[in-house]
Order: sequence, then C-alpha cells, then structure tokens
Amino acid sequence: MNKVILMGRLTKDPDMRGEGTGLVARYTLAVDRRFSRNEENNTDFINIVVFGKGAEFAEKYLKKGIKVVVTGRIQTGSYTNKDGQKVYTTDVIAEDQEFAESKNASGNNGGQTEANSSSNNTIQDDGDFMNIDAGVKDDMPF
Repeated sequence: MNKVILMGRLTKDPDMRGEGTGLVARYTLAVDRRFSRNEENNTDFINIVVFGKGAEFAEKYLKKGIKVVVTGRIQTGSYTNKDGQKVYTTDVIAEDQEFAESKNASGNNGGQTEANSSSNNTIQDDGDFMNIDAGVKDDMPF
C-alpha cells in the first residue's frame, strides 16, 4: 500500500501549468519532523503534485503560508538533466487537500486575496471560516 498523509504549510503559492483538464499544480509543503533524541524540530520540504479539479482548488484557495493536510501517494521518477546527469525525484501525488486551520489562525485571510474578494463576492468573510456560494461548491473536489 502506498499512502501518505502530511500536514504542513505551503512555502510559496502553487505553480500552475496547463489548462482545463490538463491543469497541474505543484507546490512545496514544509512539514515539521521531531527527533526524540534532543526534542529538536527539523523541517522536511515535500514536493506536492496535484492534477485536474484538485489543481483548480489549489490555484483558487491555496497560498503561501496556509496550513493544509494532504493525502496522497509517493511517486518516484528520474530524468536526465541538460548536463547529462541522471536526477532522481520523489513527489507526493495529492489525492485530497484540506485546510488544517481557520483562516484567522493562518494569518493570511485563508487564501482570499483582494483580487478574488472584490470580484463577484463568491467568497465571503464570516469570522473564522469562508462561506462559498452554492454555485462554486459544484466545482470543488470534495
């Protein structure tokens, strides 16, 4: 079985490629790791890749600093770079993405930017959580 569950913060806004059904989002998740020896915290930076509706969700709602839970699978691969050296990759292919805290706790308005808050009012501020109009819910992957 290949299943991984991660909780961490986005290190930057998702990088979007493609369009329509070929949309792909890539982002890096900073995940804390504890060592039992010294109770010392270290951080792993995990590459996340998400396709289709999940990529649309990432583009609309995920921003740098937001804390999310990602469920998916590990995928390894390799390619030859321009110098002729083989490079090995490890990514998590996201199957599910969820917010891990309220937008007030994240300190960045839950991913809502001035641009999309002033556009057709589909996302409204209601204290700690976002209210999303019924028409938008049909496009969400959950």
